[in-house]
Amino acid sequence: MDISVQTGHTKSVGGIKLLATGLKSNAGEKVCILLQVHASAQEAKTLEKESLSIVKNALLDTEGEPGSRLDGTLKELNGLFKGLLLARKIDDIHAIIAIVDSDHTLHVSHAGRAEAYVVRAGAASQITEYTRGKPTPAFVHIASGVVEPKDVLIFSTQRLLRTLTPAQLAQNAVRGDQLLDELTIALEAEKEMAAIGIMHVEGVAPSRSAPLKQRSDRRRSGKGQHAFSQSQSIMTTLMEGLKGVWSRIADAISSLGLFGRVSDKATGFVSDLKDPAKKKRANMFLLAGILAVFLIVWMTVNLSTYSQRSKTRAELEQLIEEIETDLRTAENRYLTGEVDSSNAILQRAEERAKQVMDNEDKLFRSQAHDLLGRIRTKREEINNIIRLSPRTVVSLTGKNQNVSAEGLIGLADGEFAVYDQTDIYRVLLNSIEDPDSITNNEQILHGVSFPRYQTLVFQTNANSVIELIADQPTSMKTEDPAGWITGKDMEAWLRYMYVLSPENNQIYKYERYSNRYAAPSEYNVNGDLNGAIDMTIDGNVYVLKEHGEVVKLFRGEQRPFVIRHLPGSILENATKVFKVLDGNLYFLDSANKRVIVVADGGATGESTYIRQYVLEGEIDILKDIYVDPDESRLYVLDSKSIYAVDLGNK
Repeated sequence: MDISVQTGHTKSVGGIKLLATGLKSNAGEKVCILLQVHASAQEAKTLEKESLSIVKNALLDTEGEPGSRLDGTLKELNGLFKGLLLARKIDDIHAIIAIVDSDHTLHVSHAGRAEAYVVRAGAASQITEYTRGKPTPAFVHIASGVVEPKDVLIFSTQRLLRTLTPAQLAQNAVRGDQLLDELTIALEAEKEMAAIGIMHVEGVAPSRSAPLKQRSDRRRSGKGQHAFSQSQSIMTTLMEGLKGVWSRIADAISSLGLFGRVSDKATGFVSDLKDPAKKKRANMFLLAGILAVFLIVWMTVNLSTYSQRSKTRAELEQLIEEIETDLRTAENRYLTGEVDSSNAILQRAEERAKQVMDNEDKLFRSQAHDLLGRIRTKREEINNIIRLSPRTVVSLTGKNQNVSAEGLIGLADGEFAVYDQTDIYRVLLNSIEDPDSITNNEQILHGVSFPRYQTLVFQTNANSVIELIADQPTSMKTEDPAGWITGKDMEAWLRYMYVLSPENNQIYKYERYSNRYAAPSEYNVNGDLNGAIDMTIDGNVYVLKEHGEVVKLFRGEQRPFVIRHLPGSILENATKVFKVLDGNLYFLDSANKRVIVVADGGATGESTYIRQYVLEGEIDILKDIYVDPDESRLYVLDSKSIYAVDLGNK
């Protein structure tokens, strides 16, 4: 039997970390690990790293019976969980570990509210024990049993039967690879969070009574031997079926007393084939018989094809009805304020419409195309997506045909500074000045306005900082003997310059003196900045990380921050973040040419998705973003031009 492992998880909020992963031991055993940790991002990451290390060393890389190895692994994990809980490093944990050994025996254990289920012969049942009250955050029991072909094993860090009935769970399991998506959508629709793992058991169970050597020989026979054996089996079945049909025909003829006459006719026909005088007529009869058999076979095949096509048509019609139902349900959920649930239902409807589009018989494609259009329109209405064509403020190609702009600095109403790797372009309204070069064989990495000192500050790849003071480039020094720290981004706030250094998990804070900068102090206290790509400051520091995660810091300490009602993973490809003082946060998705707007969340950190602008027209990949202080106008920059969008009262 072959066993495939799928893992995934729902969206999570701040303070909860979800991990789902499938592994393979040195002996080829399939392993699934799920964790749901209630802790800060840093502590959750530490627990995740330690847990995976224990599993690797105690379960995957050691020898011995799987049950014994799993037992030892669970003891080590329990010690880790207990220590972190007592030290108040984590608040709670739900976890599950499952391993299927070489004898196709499943061993599974759970901690907290995690549970395991098996779907067998169309029925779903729970494997792990269910306990009432507050569950124990430790592995207590190990459940073991032999898996069978076509079994589906489902693992979750939360109780699935609060969201789905056993019948629904069994029905969803029939969908194969789509089961994981179905469970995720169902959980998110109920605002549940969980890590999910699924094992699909395929093939035919090996004979356990056969000696090991015989089983090894069969494995070495390879794919060709299997195909040959399968072909022999098919031919044997067909021959037996034909024998049975002929036997029934012979019985029927015999029962009618016609067997002797048919036998005589057959003998006579063979004689005619040998007789030169009657041979032509016998051949004509033979040809007519072959043609009749061909027509019968052709009619049988066409009837079978028509039957299958009718079945496919019925299934597709059912899918279209389900999509229509999903659209009505999504509208009702939206009207009652359940935006997340409405989005999840629309996602399911879109997947079903794509199934209809992809059918091999090309049926109902026009209806599916119309449904996809309606789904898109409804999604844009629910998520307040505004499509518009921005106007061009100024094109930099008028001064340099080969310009490749990198950053946009807003100075005043309609006044900007744009920089590429070597030059600065000053823009006022729709006019542009000749570029000024501020470096010698150095490339500009970042640029920022320093309002307190009315200067522009640029960091270069030569580990230097250049300030444009009264339009004169001036190299600035720091009292740090090691020189400047080069980072991913830099921002100015009050009299300080902040440099983002994700490699060091730090933000370095430089105080500016009259003609130099002090040595840096470390600003970050407990935030996880690994993978950070941009930041913005308004008293709080908002750090944008890869895949759209946002870390909020105040006085160096991480504060809660979560964005409610965010449609799907639309921040996955965000590259820039901009914050208006006492206003909203703006995220730039460069490749998809859109800007996502969310509220800042205030002191509670409970931000809310507001809208998104999708920019259409002849625009290249976007590089930077700026919003004026009263949020009436949005500016974006690509490699050649500045564009403006009038926000008005939107």
